[in-house]
Amino acid sequence: MSGWPWRSNAVRAAAIAAALLAPLAARLLAPITAEGAAQKQKVSSAPVTCATCHAKVVNDFAHAPMRHAMEPEGADPVLDANPDLRIEQRGYSYRIQTKDGKSTYTVSDGKETLTLPLRWHFGMRAQTWVLEKDGKFYEGLVSYFPGIHGLATTPGDDKIEPHTVAEAMGRELPVWETRDCFECHATGMKVGAVFTPEKLKPGLDCEHCHEGTAQHMADAQAGNFKTLPVSLKKMDAESVSGFCGQCHRSFDTVIRNGWHGPPFVRFAPYRLSLSRCFSGNDARISCLACHDPHQPVNHDTASYDKKCLACHSGSATVASVGAAEAAPKTCPVAKANCTSCHMQKVTLPTGNLQFTDHFIRIVKPGEAYPH
Repeated sequence: MSGWPWRSNAVRAAAIAAALLAPLAARLLAPITAEGAAQKQKVSSAPVTCATCHAKVVNDFAHAPMRHAMEPEGADPVLDANPDLRIEQRGYSYRIQTKDGKSTYTVSDGKETLTLPLRWHFGMRAQTWVLEKDGKFYEGLVSYFPGIHGLATTPGDDKIEPHTVAEAMGRELPVWETRDCFECHATGMKVGAVFTPEKLKPGLDCEHCHEGTAQHMADAQAGNFKTLPVSLKKMDAESVSGFCGQCHRSFDTVIRNGWHGPPFVRFAPYRLSLSRCFSGNDARISCLACHDPHQPVNHDTASYDKKCLACHSGSATVASVGAAEAAPKTCPVAKANCTSCHMQKVTLPTGNLQFTDHFIRIVKPGEAYPH
């Protein structure tokens, strides 16, 4: 070592380190480099999905109602658990049979019988079926309700008085309503495209609500993360209401169609917009303020108290809510289970479904349903 031409202590130290580590580096880096390159190639060629980066959200969403807005033919948990459903009403008998992964919808008046295959199953728990006959689509006149573990009249169809087996089968759907049904319960509908329900994917996926997801994943595959889907969290309450209202029905949609009465209490964005506290620009009073669409609906009323108290805690001031508005009042009765008093439960006329009325107000005992 003493014969080496050292010029400084620093150079000498570096040279010694290199001399000592070179054999070890040669032995370790060669196999790692080869295997690492192969692994890198394997990772980069694997398809990128939403679960690649958002595994928890995707896993949670797998159990959410929107993911199961339509159940696939041959794999419907409701009908698998209830393979032989029957009911007689209005002089007609109905039977929904499931066997070997196939389901049929039969209606009869005792003289004439009509049987159709069940291909489109709308709903995760309560369930309605869309039928096809002679190139036209129909909403089945009976649906399944978990509360009674059986069949009853489909909500909204209770005033229909059928005179033939064909009329008893179901309500004929106009083209626009048919497209709306599939647009809100399935994925893959394209504006202006020919309506082919066979090509749609049952239930909603990420792309359905997060526009640009497909492009984002394609870019991520190439290592480019600059393109991101539009964030719904950045929308104001009015925009969120309109966005969710595309399927859950907005104020404008309900008013434009002249819908009135308890059956339409299920349209939450419309009902929420009637609330005095809904201003449209306050993020504390919007669909996303209380509900995570990736999660199953939380039915624990107490869990929503903190949402109500975010405004009605007594600490809110005129400055915090806007100079033109008064500070929210505090409830003189209680500070727990707010929704049990201020968001009335409404049972539909058929008696088989109950919805929370999102028209937030002081509900007086015995008062008529507010339109």
